[in-house]
Amino acid sequence: MEITEVRITLRNEEKLKAFANITFDGAFVIRGLKIIKGAGGYFISMPSRKRPDGSHQDIAHPINSEMRKSIEDKVLEEYHRVTEQSAEKPLASGTDSQ
Repeated sequence: MEITEVRITLRNEEKLKAFANITFDGAFVIRGLKIIKGAGGYFISMPSRKRPDGSHQDIAHPINSEMRKSIEDKVLEEYHRVTEQSAEKPLASGTDSQ
């Protein structure tokens, strides 16, 4: 599976920096990935839902480390590209980069 498109929607929040949607092979999309700035740097959170006990369960997630790394690399690469572009022309909170 190849990631054929990444869309970034910037956020102006302390930890949540953006949402991302990724498309595989031009045929399957996963929406609602989060780009979060933590103590150790940026990381990707897969889309999840809150369970009755208060914990969160991923709706979709990679099942091996190679796919997780591929997703993280592509999404963070696009996030950094978009934020570098927006440094010259800031986007409003929640504005889609595409």
